[in-house]
Amino acid sequence: MLKVSTAKEMQEIDRVTIDKYGMAGVVLMERAGLAVVKRINELFFLSTVNRQPSTVIVLCGAGNNGGDGFVIARLLHERGIDVEVYMTAGPAGLKGDAKANYNAAGKYGVRIFPINKFMAGRGQRTKDNVIIVDALLGTGLSKEVRPPLSVVIRKVNRMPAPVVSVDIPSGISSDTGEVMGCAIKARCTVTFGLPKRGHLLYPGAEHAGRLFVEDIGFPSGLLVSKKIMVNLVRRVDAVSMMPARPRHSHKGTYGHVLLVAGSRGKTGAALMAAKACLRSGAGLVTIGIPGSLVSAFQPRVTEEMILPLPDRGDGTLSYEAAAPILGFMKKKGTVLAIGPGLSADDEIARLVVLLVTGSKAPVVVDADGINAIAARPGILKKCTAPVILTPHQGEMNRLLREPEVPGDRISTAVSFAKRTRTYLVLKGAPTVTAVPDGTAYINSSGNPGMATAGTGDVLTGMISAFLAQGLSARDASVLGVYMHGLAGDIAVERKGMYSLIASDLVREIPNAFKNCRITGTNR
Repeated sequence: MLKVSTAKEMQEIDRVTIDKYGMAGVVLMERAGLAVVKRINELFFLSTVNRQPSTVIVLCGAGNNGGDGFVIARLLHERGIDVEVYMTAGPAGLKGDAKANYNAAGKYGVRIFPINKFMAGRGQRTKDNVIIVDALLGTGLSKEVRPPLSVVIRKVNRMPAPVVSVDIPSGISSDTGEVMGCAIKARCTVTFGLPKRGHLLYPGAEHAGRLFVEDIGFPSGLLVSKKIMVNLVRRVDAVSMMPARPRHSHKGTYGHVLLVAGSRGKTGAALMAAKACLRSGAGLVTIGIPGSLVSAFQPRVTEEMILPLPDRGDGTLSYEAAAPILGFMKKKGTVLAIGPGLSADDEIARLVVLLVTGSKAPVVVDADGINAIAARPGILKKCTAPVILTPHQGEMNRLLREPEVPGDRISTAVSFAKRTRTYLVLKGAPTVTAVPDGTAYINSSGNPGMATAGTGDVLTGMISAFLAQGLSARDASVLGVYMHGLAGDIAVERKGMYSLIASDLVREIPNAFKNCRITGTNR
């Protein structure tokens, strides 16, 4: 998988590359500039879609990000492109490689001005045919952007010109994706070596625009270091995790999922989760439902089976359902999934706690199951089997007993997973999966059309299916999240963002597998 770094981790890669491997910093800066110029050339000077700019404005800060900007300006100038550089610091404020490249740009004839000239309007004389290169601030930003730099950023954002950001849009935290007061809104961002967390977490991802990750010569061993604990999940990773389908297999090979779900008025959640589970390859699925709802469920199930359970006569499960559920799991069950449409009250909460702590098979907990655990999070340490929790933000707030999830979603997820020894799927844009050893996975599939009722129930079914087929809790979670998002991406092409509903995802699960070229042959 592609690693995703923090600012500190990337700085260490940079330092080791220079100190241990003998790669001069000025060479890395030159390669960074070449990489950005290559993308500018592809996007604006070779494109048949975009009008070719007559002027490139490069905004340079005082640090190494500004040094990259001087390289970019020099290289563009040498290609005959009209370039103007505007500096936020005077020459005396530059040092090291940035100073060397400032001097080189001047000697090559690049026109360099103080930033006040840009603020006075010089850079807008060609209003419709200009691009801006943002080399103001790099990945080391740790405090809020203030005037006069914030004034420059706001002016750039008001201009119609497309912006190419170098490494990360100025004003975005590279570790959390937060806007540090104000931030550049780029059309694209060119970064080096590895993507940073802030490129993928919102609102940073929206500010970054299209992301290009360029190789500028860092040793490959540093880029795959196990010390970097966050990974980006892409299609190639999903394909590599997919469980095999041996030719001599049968339905028992692919596990039996017991889905404890549904209550009066919430039968759809259980049905969608069950159908998604079957569509994702589970061999057998039984839905454990309140006994009084059998007549409501029976006409709507085909391949699924039903386990009537003791209820309280109002369409909700009784605490007495624990014995038949655990008995079923002991005899037949491979995976226990709890939560979709279950309803929430104290008796349900006690039932969920008993099931989660008593199951010897892996457990997936969603929706009302999570709400039941939120009042008793300490019980998670008593579980003997792997537990996967799939909260959305509101449910995560309740698990943490905080009014809202802190801005650093990755650290929040990792901390919780390590503390409770669970597998946490923190749903959102993007979904982050954290595992007990402190590793985290950022999902790359999915879209805003999926922000609709029931999509979480579909995810529960998909993760349960991959568990039933023998994947580890980690792989089942990561693969389930990716394939769920991919089904959503396929569905949105057919239905659009506004009209997408959860059952559309279930219908597109087969196409998601086809998209990954998983045909069922023995691999």
